[in-house]
Amino acid sequence: MSDDSLDQLLRHCGLPRLEARLLLQQVLQVNHAWLVAHGGEPISSDARLDFATLVQRRLAGEPIAYLLECREFYGRPFRVTPAVLIPRPDTELLIEQALAHLPADAPLQVLDVGTGSGCIAITLALERPQWQLTALDLSDAALQVAQHNARQLGASVRFVRSDYLSAVTGQRFDAIVSNPPYIPLGDPHLQQGDLRYEPANALTDGADGLQAYRALAQQAKACLRPGGWLLVEHGYDQGETVPALLQQAGWQQIRLHHDLAGQARVTCAQRPEG
Repeated sequence: MSDDSLDQLLRHCGLPRLEARLLLQQVLQVNHAWLVAHGGEPISSDARLDFATLVQRRLAGEPIAYLLECREFYGRPFRVTPAVLIPRPDTELLIEQALAHLPADAPLQVLDVGTGSGCIAITLALERPQWQLTALDLSDAALQVAQHNARQLGASVRFVRSDYLSAVTGQRFDAIVSNPPYIPLGDPHLQQGDLRYEPANALTDGADGLQAYRALAQQAKACLRPGGWLLVEHGYDQGETVPALLQQAGWQQIRLHHDLAGQARVTCAQRPEG
């Protein structure tokens, strides 16, 4: 094995082995099996330079998902760019609760508010092809990413540019799902890890982290049919405040759900029948 081999490059690049392997696979456009089989082979100078560039960006803290331009969500690959929030396993609980709360065999109209990469709307569209999904986002760049993901994954979703619910005023849905910005301004986590590189307006509302829930608590009922559901993801420390906001706004059947780590993560509420 030469000092310039792929294995040697992985060993001495300064990154954890898994991250280094993923970046090298990205540069060479190969899979793990190919890399294992050809580990003793040399790497071209161009590929070495491209790999070194990605390694330096990662060492500087840039999220691996942005470097790979991909993150898996609910078992499917989603393209991600710095224009969108990186999908996280926590959000899969929102998917699971939507699937649990809504009838599987009905042609429901479901709205995703603040779609970002489209991972929520697209996953629901693929899991329940009989549902009709509409996805909203204020960012044109985010909508382009979401539309790309829908095409790549074969999902039928209607994407609309909108500030919260403004573009769907007068329309009625059976359910609204949302993972809005919920980190309070000034929270130290915003200056740590991957969050430093993600779009700020997808992370924080610039206030106390509850602005989106106040807006949805007041506005969502006008866009839901009687008995329709509102399902929102929120911070682990908002398991009391978000349900309380919904209760004060007159929602019923308010249910708090915890993730696998036991953290409060998703609240579901039903619009009154009257």
